[in-house]
Amino acid sequence: MLENTVWRQYHSNNNFGDKIAELCNLQRVDLIQDDKELYGVLKSKLTKKELKLLAMDSAGSDTESLKKEFDYSDEELEKAKFKLYKKLKQDKTRLSFRESSNAAFE
Repeated sequence: MLENTVWRQYHSNNNFGDKIAELCNLQRVDLIQDDKELYGVLKSKLTKKELKLLAMDSAGSDTESLKKEFDYSDEELEKAKFKLYKKLKQDKTRLSFRESSNAAFE
């Protein structure tokens, strides 16, 4: 399950839940427990480019490889990172990762 995801291209395991919890200022136990469902919410909230940037950046890819991959200048890369992490901290995005908000839709 989740073996062929963008996340797994840059990480050896599916630890994206821990990273989401860290970036969104939430506890891991508060997040959706099913990794497949959590990854689906992550994909729905971020663009493909943002998801790839998150995966590469959290894997510790160097700045040069990020700039080359996305064809960004230094300024564009910093702006893209800022926008990505700002988006993850917004309530409308952050709260959608919580187990309780997801249960309300079922």
